Amino acid sequence: VIASSLQVQAKQIFLCQFAFHTYTTAFTVLNANGTTKDEDNSLQQKQLLFGVGAVSYAALIGALPFIFMNRYTLKSPLTQLVVKKLLPVPLFGLTSAFTVVAVRSPEFENGIEVMDRNGKVLGVSKKAGEKAVKETALSRGVLFGTAFFLPAVLMHFVERSNFPKTSRALASVRVLLITSVLAGMLPASLSMFPQCGEV
Repeated sequence: VIASSLQVQAKQIFLCQFAFHTYTTAFTVLNANGTTKDEDNSLQQKQLLFGVGAVSYAALIGALPFIFMNRYTLKSPLTQLVVKKLLPVPLFGLTSAFTVVAVRSPEFENGIEVMDRNGKVLGVSKKAGEKAVKETALSRGVLFGTAFFLPAVLMHFVERSNFPKTSRALASVRVLLITSVLAGMLPASLSMFPQCGEV
């Protein structure tokens, strides 16, 4: 998250976001609900294919504004504000949610196991699978969107204050703010929805 928030070159942003989305996609696959096995296709191959596609697409979308800005030499103050400050926030949140939906899409198709209050498996429910994926995608989007948004707003006030404006000092404050926001938002995003829900 910290490396992705440093607006440098489009190529570096692409690589940072590719690494970030690869990590979160692997985390999503490892911690997904138990889905039923797809008889025709291997579930793992499908998730791998969706994962590679989602990670590549998300990293490209995250770097695209910087690619356009550099390619067409759009250097006006308004363009700099939109591309470097405003656009990364919703893009990062949306691409984070997108990777969850793409990788866990077999849960939409096949459903997930549902249990009674005693933990006895009753069957498989597509509705429960949809609910689980939507809630996870929303919490992931909120977590990483906020991790980009709040530090950017707070850095605006830091830059306008009497704080020393050396690049090293500002980078240190940015890292501290992002780490603090992530530390605060992680439990908040995990507690947005209960671990076990009802359908």
